Amino acid sequence: MMANLFSSFDPSTSFFLPLNWISTGLGLLFLPYIFWFSASRWLTLWTNLTSILHKEFKTLMGVSNPGGTIFMVALFSIVVFNNFLGLLPYIFTSTSHLVMTLTLALPLWFSFMIYGWVNRTKHMFAHLVPMGTPGPLMPFMVLIETISNVIRPGTLAVRLAANMIAGHLLLTLLGSTGPSLPQSLLYLLLFSQVLLLSLEAAVAVIQSYVFAVLTTLYASEVN
Repeated sequence: MMANLFSSFDPSTSFFLPLNWISTGLGLLFLPYIFWFSASRWLTLWTNLTSILHKEFKTLMGVSNPGGTIFMVALFSIVVFNNFLGLLPYIFTSTSHLVMTLTLALPLWFSFMIYGWVNRTKHMFAHLVPMGTPGPLMPFMVLIETISNVIRPGTLAVRLAANMIAGHLLLTLLGSTGPSLPQSLLYLLLFSQVLLLSLEAAVAVIQSYVFAVLTTLYASEVN
């Protein structure tokens, strides 16, 4: 029996290393094989989706940088695979842990900052003071912009992890009430669980898209 609701997110294996984290790479094992098959609906859907994302990320970056847009599509793919795998029974949800989300967000933000301050120092200083700011307010705007810039990786990581945790906790809460409910209400519980699971599937895609888009916007600011 769980000690608390959040214990359902704890790694449960300890053979040298927590084997739960292997689920992070399961999506990478499935994806490459589809490119060896003949054309299928799944391959067509995935190709169209990645093409649309590639065009949108290219527009957001504002420069001709195919390597950067391909990386952002790959980032979206990794996050969305892990989000969806977490909805399956007995599969560890790595994106519900700050260890995973910070590992994705912090190095990306740090690399953007290093590139911007080393190669485009004046441009980075100009971002600290928005256009039209009155002179007396400039020191406060620099402070506010600096704080908002520093907390970006934290907000990226917490947004993704919190949304994954919230849906899983709600599913767990509703599922735990099943044994104590009368039979007349079990159908209502089952219907609500299906609706909530559909909502979680939509959240898994939306949060992956938001994570990739915000990372792309942060990268575009240093160009």
